[in-house]
Amino acid sequence: MKDSPVVPTVDLDADGVQHGFLRLPWSGNESAWGNIMIPLTVIRNGSGPTALFTGGSHGDEYEGPIALANLARTLQPGEVNGRVIIVPFMNMPAFRVGQRLSPLDGCNMNRIFPGRPDGSPTEKIADFFHRVLLPVADIVLDFHSGGRTLAFVPFAACHALPDRTQEERCRAARDAFAAPYAMSMVEIDPAGMYDEAAEALGKVFVTTELGGGGTATARSAAIAKRGVRNLLKHAGILEGEIEGEPSVELEMPDAECFTFCESVGMVEPAVDLGDAVKAGDLLACVHSVDSLGGKPAEYRARTDGMLVGRHFPGLIGIGDCLAVLARRTGNR
Repeated sequence: MKDSPVVPTVDLDADGVQHGFLRLPWSGNESAWGNIMIPLTVIRNGSGPTALFTGGSHGDEYEGPIALANLARTLQPGEVNGRVIIVPFMNMPAFRVGQRLSPLDGCNMNRIFPGRPDGSPTEKIADFFHRVLLPVADIVLDFHSGGRTLAFVPFAACHALPDRTQEERCRAARDAFAAPYAMSMVEIDPAGMYDEAAEALGKVFVTTELGGGGTATARSAAIAKRGVRNLLKHAGILEGEIEGEPSVELEMPDAECFTFCESVGMVEPAVDLGDAVKAGDLLACVHSVDSLGGKPAEYRARTDGMLVGRHFPGLIGIGDCLAVLARRTGNR
């Protein structure tokens, strides 16, 4: 296979702290012989485990980039046993314009793995992660939140996996993150996800949904900053005790947890994030904005659970995700 055109400007195997870039040549209107420059920090001390921490694969999600930029600035080699690779803005073109998809090729970074070394810019970046960075990692954390169109209760998540031993290792890492909620989930469309690529390589993988609305809050940023250090402690890369309270355990086991809009209009929520609902309870109404006097469309829960995600803007379109429910598990 063709070598990756992405070139790190630092030595991934050298001890110490290195701040540099993943450099991808890109000839565009603004620069004929230009490059996409993706900031990268590598902190290494000895031959311990490797953590790969990423954020910003969607450019309108901010908790991960905040936490990882802070970690890159403050983490010192003397604290570390092993190596930490930090990429806060994985899809830099999308992050610079604050949108989910790359403006260069319209691609979704988290739906295009394993990528291609001779593909579009997003495919080339994904290929580098898949062939170069993921193989050297022992534990992988990829931050997400709801972006501009969704909002979530703050949770760390792992997936149901065929290898139950690997699943348990992922579950233990998820719990160590110590978000307010800990989710076990089955993706409705996992094809091309970074998550699936990492898990297929046998990695311990944790992801998050920490907020939404195209911004971060003081609370969600604090959860992210605490969580990255907790995971490093769990992996044995940092010393110290896990901070925070045990998470409330949740699961999203099937498609009954998702409600998709079948109309167009203005959303009137009937429940808020964190509220408990029963099957048949009203989740939201969608009012037509083209005329008055008509009955709004009603959307009801198809299962018992808790509202963990919802559409964020006041206007909604047909096919948009309106609500996400999860079921409480365990004793917490």
